[in-house]
Amino acid sequence: MRRRELLKAAGAGIAALAAPRIGRSEKANKLVFVPTEDLSVLDPMFAGPRSRRTHAYLAFDTLYGLDTNWSAQPQMVEGHQVEEDGLVWTLRMRDGLRFHDKEPVLARSVLASIRRFAERIPFVYALMAATETLSAPDDRTVRFRLKRPFPHLPEALAGPGGIVPAIMPERLAATSPFKPVAEVVGSGPYRFLPDEHITGARAAYERFPLYQPCAGGSVGFTSGPKIAHFDRVEWLTLDPFSAMAALHAGEIDWWELPPSDLVEQLTRDRDITVIPQYATAMGILRFNQLHPPFDNAAVRRALLGAVDQAEAMIAVAGTNRAFWHDGIGLFGAGTPLPTMPGSRSCEALATMRQSARHWRGRATTGRRLLSWHRPMSNRSALCPWLEPTSCAAPA
Repeated sequence: MRRRELLKAAGAGIAALAAPRIGRSEKANKLVFVPTEDLSVLDPMFAGPRSRRTHAYLAFDTLYGLDTNWSAQPQMVEGHQVEEDGLVWTLRMRDGLRFHDKEPVLARSVLASIRRFAERIPFVYALMAATETLSAPDDRTVRFRLKRPFPHLPEALAGPGGIVPAIMPERLAATSPFKPVAEVVGSGPYRFLPDEHITGARAAYERFPLYQPCAGGSVGFTSGPKIAHFDRVEWLTLDPFSAMAALHAGEIDWWELPPSDLVEQLTRDRDITVIPQYATAMGILRFNQLHPPFDNAAVRRALLGAVDQAEAMIAVAGTNRAFWHDGIGLFGAGTPLPTMPGSRSCEALATMRQSARHWRGRATTGRRLLSWHRPMSNRSALCPWLEPTSCAAPA
């Protein structure tokens, strides 16, 4: 099978790199990938560019993952038991889990990892605030004894945000959460190759033969079995024009985020498939209310009426409406709490906009201010990392 035929069928879900639904061949054992930007952050605990999160899901694994209904599903755990009216949660780890240094994944490493990423992830920080004790009765058991019920414990540990709640060896998890770890040792489907990492140029991963995908279930956003179909994954850091030329030449297999102004050109190439995939993201602009003019509530209300979601969508995703949606509120359609027409939140927003129109004539800023709010942009292809994007790959 030629590489240019590899990605004609598209996969979905967080495990797309590990389990893309593509043509299979014994000779097609390497995937060449162009990420959104250079891999400059290796520690999954640090917020930053999208490449850091993608890297984290390749090299690390999580206790739970999110399915496409935004529900937490067991990933490294085989299940959990809830007792004493929700005050005791006992998590049982899957058997046979190994880190990339071939050491077993033990409960004490899980405890250390939870305590570390709790300092970086607000959802888990809230969980720990509700936790009386966190213990490891044995090497495969993690137990939370809570001060008060916390029914969304699995969702907190699934990490529905930008920072990946990755499990790492105890010796690395002992590192301050505000200091990067010294090495990358995870338990994910691919092992990071530090000797081949060149900042600003490339990164490489090899399939970890001791990785055991979770049994059963379907591939979701971050849940489901992660099957490594490639022996090797290579990342190349390229500017848009170099990436486009490499894609046309068949030198790369997957371009994660083509600029919107190049997408139309890519669609004209019959050997390249550009695939939009549903994904959600929220882009939020906050005003500094301590200083003029935004210390004036009237100015803030006036600006609300000037924000046009459609203009923001065009700026982000181009003029093709198949790649974006507007007319919705803070929580996009398809999420657990969507802001849909007719809802109380939409009615409240309408009231605010009416107020904004009232204040617009009274509050001036001296210039037009441009803002963007991206509650749901639908421009991803084969890119499962919960943000809007558009991917291009050879057909």
